[in-house]
Amino acid sequence: MISVAIAFIVLMFIGLPIGYVLGVTGILGLLQIGGVNFMAMAPKRYFEGLDLFTFMAMPFFILAGEIMNKSGITLRLVAFTDALVGHMRGGLAHSNIVASTIFAGMTGAAVSDAAALGNTLVPAMVSQGYTRPFACAVTVAGSIIGPTIPPSNLMVIYGSLMGVSIAGLFAAGIVPGLMICVACMAVIASLARKLCLPKSRSHFSLWDIFVSFKASIIPLLMPVIILGGILTGIVTPTEAAAIAVMYAIIVGMFVFRTVTLGDVLEMCIRTARVTGIVFLIIAAASILSWWMTFEQIPQAIAAFFFSISRDPVIIKALILVLLLFIGMILDINAALIILAPVLGTLTASIGMDPVHAGIMIVLSLNIGLMTPPVGACLFVLCSITGEKLENIAKSLWPFIIVEVTVLFIITFWTDLAMLGPRLLLN
Repeated sequence: MISVAIAFIVLMFIGLPIGYVLGVTGILGLLQIGGVNFMAMAPKRYFEGLDLFTFMAMPFFILAGEIMNKSGITLRLVAFTDALVGHMRGGLAHSNIVASTIFAGMTGAAVSDAAALGNTLVPAMVSQGYTRPFACAVTVAGSIIGPTIPPSNLMVIYGSLMGVSIAGLFAAGIVPGLMICVACMAVIASLARKLCLPKSRSHFSLWDIFVSFKASIIPLLMPVIILGGILTGIVTPTEAAAIAVMYAIIVGMFVFRTVTLGDVLEMCIRTARVTGIVFLIIAAASILSWWMTFEQIPQAIAAFFFSISRDPVIIKALILVLLLFIGMILDINAALIILAPVLGTLTASIGMDPVHAGIMIVLSLNIGLMTPPVGACLFVLCSITGEKLENIAKSLWPFIIVEVTVLFIITFWTDLAMLGPRLLLN
């Protein structure tokens, strides 16, 4: 067991891609417990790790997000959100957060959100007098709303692996996503006068809201179609994802006419690359997860936590500390796949609802997308804007603090965490 852990750490340290790290250490684990005779299990486990119909939702949601990005909806959404909140001090920063919240219902991915709004809003904010690090920090902070408000690829992975209702997880993600939106806007409002943040509009106008809403109504229907179909039970998450792709193609090619057949082909290739990376991680991690189960590591970790305390409150706090730390140093997809069976056993033993446990785990890892040193959204903004990571990180801390606060509220206030599923699924 120790040799496998050491191999994992060494391979991570030398920079081997995480999918290969998981695969190599998983095979070492098989060799450790059964020698070469167990090697025949590796291909079987590799295939079975992906042999879940619900995983098909992921590439469809990714492709739908790609098409909607290309179709030019970002500018329409920014115009709409600016009409809503642009009259406030720090208006364009507020618009950034609100746009991320709306965007979340279309893409389900933080990196897509960060890239789209980073290209559009960061230059606009800088031209209005915002510092580039602060503009980048606002974009990064809002981007994690993407995988929190459904559709969410992380929720698809967790629900598929753990046999938890994906519709329930989607419903549970709405409240924390909106809370993060409000919390980030509160940070912007509190810093507005200190940083002399400008207004992007001189006054509030219902007519401007109506005009911008009319221009955005078609893309705004997409999350309604996705969530409405899933939460009413008309379609499964996978079917809803396929419908989202069809809707995005119709909007992009025939309504806005900004997407060509060649663009769709390029986006399919990019989607295949992204999906291939994620599926490689999932498949390789399934080998390692099987070895961990064979060695009863989940039970050992649960026993270790219980040796510290049997109080559910303390156990939850320890889980949050573990997840926030892991999210800082490990790819969140890999972290979810490795830790889900471990923490699923632990949270069940303290009586947590599986949906509540799932949203706690997913939200914790989402925060890892914005925390250094390996936060994916941080690197996206660095590459787009040329800003240094450490400068963005300094401006990001107030947002990290309030988002972690939201995480703790959702973790320890069960009724609030389960409000979405109880209202939408009962």
